[in-house]
Amino acid sequence: MMTNKLTPLREQIDAIDAQILDLLNRRAQVAQAVGHIKAATRAPVFRPEREAQVLRGVVERNPGPMGDADVRTIFREIMSACRALERRVVVAYLGPVGTFTEQAVYQQFGSAVDALPCASIDEVFRAAEAGTADFGVVPIENSSEGAINRTLDLLLQTSLIISGEVSIHVHHSLMTKTGSMDGVSFICAHSQALAQCQAWLNQHYPTIERRAVASNAEAARMASGDATVAAIASEMAGEQYQLGVVQAHVQDDPHNRTRFAIIGQLQTEPSGADQTSLVLAVPNKAGAVYHLLAPLAKNGVSMTRFESRPARMGAWEYYFYVDIEGHSHDPAVAQALLELKDNAAFFKVLGSYPLNSI
Repeated sequence: MMTNKLTPLREQIDAIDAQILDLLNRRAQVAQAVGHIKAATRAPVFRPEREAQVLRGVVERNPGPMGDADVRTIFREIMSACRALERRVVVAYLGPVGTFTEQAVYQQFGSAVDALPCASIDEVFRAAEAGTADFGVVPIENSSEGAINRTLDLLLQTSLIISGEVSIHVHHSLMTKTGSMDGVSFICAHSQALAQCQAWLNQHYPTIERRAVASNAEAARMASGDATVAAIASEMAGEQYQLGVVQAHVQDDPHNRTRFAIIGQLQTEPSGADQTSLVLAVPNKAGAVYHLLAPLAKNGVSMTRFESRPARMGAWEYYFYVDIEGHSHDPAVAQALLELKDNAAFFKVLGSYPLNSI
């Protein structure tokens, strides 16, 4: 009886799948035509503002029952596959394989890219600056531990532009070669991950030495070859290095997220829902910061982030990393930036780019 009921439904699914396949290939043919035009004009293959508009559009038109997040994932992969027909984009990231930064690469670009693991954040910047990679993905801020200082320092120095952002949930797991803590002498992870799990570790394994390493995936690699090492890393890294999970979700904050910046040579155009990142410095005098930021309120521009960082020049001076709503081409934002530049001792626009939709 069940077979009799399922058969006509499966036939419908087969027919719909055939239509979907036909439409996908028709879309790919149009994408190829777009690619020919781009190649003739040397236009960039990846346009983050255009892809952001497509994703926002399909979510707005989505009637359900499929959820918006699933719709975004499907269409991101469709765009990624079609983009690869033009040329596969090379994306550098903080490796090795299995890091949260690699996860951010695929969340932003889809899986049809060439992901290039790098040993450090500095190497990601170098790869994008040298043209070895089209883009780089670097962590910029964690909801529990704050800014990633090395990324902020390098953004100050580089000629690269932020052309996008992606935010992902960060769920840490404690893993070992055997799936137990028997014989473990060290718990290894990136320093940020150790900080994000500090309270849990203090409660459950207060006497085991903790060692900071270059990345969580590196910790997983070490644990795969040494039963005395436990790693804190993503479950993706655990699968990559065939580790057993001792305890999942050991981060202190269940809502722990990390924000990543997409860096490259590309200046994005307005997408309709954008953000602009700046670095500012002011003369060391009373009221300087207040007067510096006054043009934002004057022009009706909202500030969404304000982070200070020592200037490292031997005096008590700071750079201020600021995010504001809108694109630098928007009239109100453009006027505010012009006035900010006049007030600032140092002024740099890091980039305008689509707001993260997740």
